Amino acid sequence: MTEQKLGNPAVVGLAGFGMTTLVLQFHNVGWAGVGPVIWLGLMFGGLAQMIAGFQESKTGNNFGYVAFVGYGAFWISLALLLIGNKFAVYASTTTDLGWFLVAWTLFTGILWVPSMRISATHGVIFTLLLVGFMLLDAAHFGYPGLTVVAGYELMLCAFSAWYLMAHIIFLDIFGRDVLPVGKPWIKPAVTAPVANLRVPDAVRATRA
Repeated sequence: MTEQKLGNPAVVGLAGFGMTTLVLQFHNVGWAGVGPVIWLGLMFGGLAQMIAGFQESKTGNNFGYVAFVGYGAFWISLALLLIGNKFAVYASTTTDLGWFLVAWTLFTGILWVPSMRISATHGVIFTLLLVGFMLLDAAHFGYPGLTVVAGYELMLCAFSAWYLMAHIIFLDIFGRDVLPVGKPWIKPAVTAPVANLRVPDAVRATRA
């Protein structure tokens, strides 16, 4: 009996993360209002990304599990925070939002380290995300002009996430590495066990 092929949940997680991150930056640089951010944050960046994360748990991919569930929760929390501010329900000040972002900066810093062990593209995504969070932190603690800088910088992060999404899809459809993700920045030690780090199948195939 032929084993049923399962989809890679990372493509949905990366799609939702990239889309919502991109639209938020359209708002941060002044191109769009906050409405699309809220609805995308609740549905695609939030709910869909969280579902992808829970599916990653079934594959044994702890990195994808915590990343997609974590950032899915980030988007839902941010959307609800903005709605709360609109209707004066547990409203948050600029400083409150700043500390909210600082917490997510620390979370991102933790994931940034192992991202460099997976592939160069993972490293790029999380480096850009970490820098973007730092810029937004500063913007909420006295340097508001950095919001626009963070907007353009995080657009690159969103496009990088979509690049990784496209890599996985194209590899599956064309059967070859159309969009290479690059070698990991942190090389594994020869004698160090890495049993707890599951490299996604799409990335592993590109190393062969």
